[in-house]
Amino acid sequence: MNRLINWIEKGKPFFEKISRNIYLRAIRDGFIAGMPVILFSSIFILIAYVPNAFGFHWSPEIEALLMTPYNYSMGILGLFVAGTTAKALTDSMNRNMESTNQINYISTMLASIIGFIIMAAEPAEGGGFLTGFMGTKGLLTAFIAAFVTVNVYKVCVKNNVSIRMPEEVPPNISQVFKDVIPFALSIVLLYILELIIHSVMGVNVAESIGTLLAPLFKAADGYLGITIIFGAYAFFWFVGIHGPSIVEPAIAAITYANVETNLQLMQAGMHADKVLTSGTQMFIVTMGGTGATLVVPFMFMWLTRSKRNRAIGRASVVPTFFGVNEPILFGAPIVLNPVFFVPFILAPIVNVWIFKFFVDVFGMNSFTTNLPWTTPAPLGLILGTNFQFLSFVLALLLIVVDIAIYYPFIKVYDEQILEEERTGKTDDSLKEKVAANFNTAKADAILEKAGVDEAAKEITEQVNVLVLCAGGGTSGLLANALNKAAAEYGAPVKAAAGSYGAHREILPQYQLVILAPQVASNFEDMKAETDKLGIRLAKTEGGQYIKLTRDGQGALDFVKQQMS
Repeated sequence: MNRLINWIEKGKPFFEKISRNIYLRAIRDGFIAGMPVILFSSIFILIAYVPNAFGFHWSPEIEALLMTPYNYSMGILGLFVAGTTAKALTDSMNRNMESTNQINYISTMLASIIGFIIMAAEPAEGGGFLTGFMGTKGLLTAFIAAFVTVNVYKVCVKNNVSIRMPEEVPPNISQVFKDVIPFALSIVLLYILELIIHSVMGVNVAESIGTLLAPLFKAADGYLGITIIFGAYAFFWFVGIHGPSIVEPAIAAITYANVETNLQLMQAGMHADKVLTSGTQMFIVTMGGTGATLVVPFMFMWLTRSKRNRAIGRASVVPTFFGVNEPILFGAPIVLNPVFFVPFILAPIVNVWIFKFFVDVFGMNSFTTNLPWTTPAPLGLILGTNFQFLSFVLALLLIVVDIAIYYPFIKVYDEQILEEERTGKTDDSLKEKVAANFNTAKADAILEKAGVDEAAKEITEQVNVLVLCAGGGTSGLLANALNKAAAEYGAPVKAAAGSYGAHREILPQYQLVILAPQVASNFEDMKAETDKLGIRLAKTEGGQYIKLTRDGQGALDFVKQQMS
């Protein structure tokens, strides 16, 4: 097993490079920016269709009334994502461009949205246009519009292809003329693409993409497809790389489109059979976090004899219940621990196999609603599938199966830790393996230094700290620890949690940025941003981060060290 992990680790730099790809990052950040639209629209789906499970059906007039906000939000999600993805990609491009010669993200957003409408909308009788492909079915078209637009702007800005105005003209007016050429070129280029596709296939770009990729979508929804996709989530996280950062952007268009397809099938009284959805990923595969670890903290608390393992279980159970499982991943540790390689990869795959069996064989409807990822997994499963009886059975079955998968490995690991506690010796091979990627020495040194009173006295000026992770959940652990300690000891420190990619507008408000382990591989990209603003930047490792979240004293000392 150690040989396998050594082999896996050799590919880690390559996987980290993929996770930092600016196009994958732009897709992910574009979705994060559009999340309020997705969550808002889901409220009306729940109100409209959850009562069906209890035998109550709204009248057609009330149902149409409830679905109107959905149609005007989720129904044009592609339109929003075209703009937010263009904005995210523009920000990434600007990091490597001169500060005096930047791409105007407002202009790229507008151009991308117009280009998307040209490729996705169809003229309607009596004026206006049809919106059938402007929602989730048009997401891939939205990405094309964003990528083409931003790259056209990049070429024009770098080569000074613009209309130059005299120095006497105000900068805001000059910027308008500077953007005219790239704005026109990008839209014309996308319009030409639309004309070519329409002449060849007789449909617009958005519809043609759906037609061409239909076999791929079908294959991805099969047993082999979901095994590869969701096995990759856990595989990357086991190596220490945030798996969703790599896999999620590649399947986002399919997962969100499938939710809408399921909804339409359910509305028509048909079987909602699309398994590959965002709900499947959040509440089946990553039940309690990547690795399907919902049951693990409870098992550590109740089924182990080691004092250390019981303490880790108690400290991890609440955040893991809400999908933030870093405390158990790095606290146990599970990541890069050879004992847990098999269950960490196997449990998510078995979960999704069982779910697909329920859908295909028992006729259970798949997910028709998008919910916040922090919704506890059993509740998210039940709500997202509209309170079907089978959803309750499935939730209980998944818990039992995951316990069965993890149990023998947890017992083996508990025996190892018990032996360490009895003899005072540690498994050097495991210790070295974990320390190679998640070194706790830094945190240990911090915690052994001066008490919190001394640390607080040395922070004399207000320090605003921004903690960033992938989704804003893990970062909240450290931000809360800092705020609690600062309030208790009167230290002038205020901390906030955020997600990497949605931080750029608020960045100037902070003096220190701390990267959680899951986004630590973005350190160099982030440093390019913080250096321009004169902001301090620190990255953390797994064990170190968990220690800091559990000890306000160490967290304050860490801030003091970074600001020294």
